Amino acid sequence: MADTLISVDLAESPHTNDKIHNRWHPDIPIAVWVEPGDEFKIETYDWTGGQISNNDDASDVRDVELEQVHYLSGPIGIKGAEPGDLLVVEILDIGAKEESQWGFNGFFSKQNGGGFLTEHFPQAQKSIWDFHGMFTTSRHIPGVKYAGLIHPGLIGCLPDRKMLDMWNTREKSLFDTDPARVPPLAALPTTQSAHMGALTGEARDKAAAEGARTVPPREHGGNCDIKDLSRGSTIYFPVYVPGAGLSMGDLHFSQGDGEITFCGAIEMAGWLHLKVSLIKGGCEKYAIRNPIFKPSPMAPKYDDYLIFEGISVDETGTQHYLDVQVAYRQACLNAIEYLKKFGYTGAQAYSILGTAPVQGHISGVVDIPNACATLWLPTDIFEFDLKPNTDGPKLYLDGSVDLPLAPDL
Repeated sequence: MADTLISVDLAESPHTNDKIHNRWHPDIPIAVWVEPGDEFKIETYDWTGGQISNNDDASDVRDVELEQVHYLSGPIGIKGAEPGDLLVVEILDIGAKEESQWGFNGFFSKQNGGGFLTEHFPQAQKSIWDFHGMFTTSRHIPGVKYAGLIHPGLIGCLPDRKMLDMWNTREKSLFDTDPARVPPLAALPTTQSAHMGALTGEARDKAAAEGARTVPPREHGGNCDIKDLSRGSTIYFPVYVPGAGLSMGDLHFSQGDGEITFCGAIEMAGWLHLKVSLIKGGCEKYAIRNPIFKPSPMAPKYDDYLIFEGISVDETGTQHYLDVQVAYRQACLNAIEYLKKFGYTGAQAYSILGTAPVQGHISGVVDIPNACATLWLPTDIFEFDLKPNTDGPKLYLDGSVDLPLAPDL
């Protein structure tokens, strides 16, 4: 049996646990050490540290303190790891904590985080999902049930000082182009609610003031939200500091490509069973600048899809040049409008796209001026026939159930 090296108590604040941190900084002390070849288990909080409750009130999503996120378990030191090595991480198993067999999905208020479709869904809403073994259902979204592909939304190694400074410089430059933008262009360092693991005193305060927020993916991995990093996956991480400093969190029970709702996926507290090893000098040997991975051999088996297209012409009819983000947004909006014909509200349809195992594809990026993106919606997750037919769509829902909404104050 693999030992659990980092445990979390969901009844306690993550700030009481010195093996948890919520910033990236090279000075965060290694929480536990392992040898290459070791297997071990790690427990994690949900990404908000327990700010969201299993109820029908979305005010917790509206009022969430985003300066807290993400709570990561680690850093884990691998003996012998040196800058330039590749850290090989095998996800042997992964699951939800026994005492927390539920998760949540949410849309953040445009005034507090926003999201991919924030102009269409500007106020906070949430859905709660119950776990039934490998399946999940929601009392807020009738008519769907799907198998989960549990994965860490966030996993990566500590940056060195040069990389940290590069991140902060370039993100501050972007932020300064429109500092009043809502939502902001970047999440800059802040000491508010920063948790720096076992660092204390002046060293803690200094690191908190310059530590990189965990919001975006970066060269080291981080918050990539890749739904296929599940049990059986192998990830190859560049090492930047002695010991590597592997950390992880933000576990998802299920998610669509793109984590479309930002508080996307079905967020949960859980655990990972890992094995680590090293490829000495691997970054240069394989020309690695960003992590690479082998996906899980296990995946929900859905073979029948409806595929929605989008092109880089936005909702106002404005033409954009090969803009994949605009194209994927249009594909999502097309799918939402389609699902509304069967009785789903826009919010329910949006939540389905964020939590179900939808596939997102970049289908074309060469035919100027329009990029083409596609969203693949599995039809087997629905309890009714979703395909077009000559009789037209039939209402499956009567409108009596919807996602809880919390208006801005």
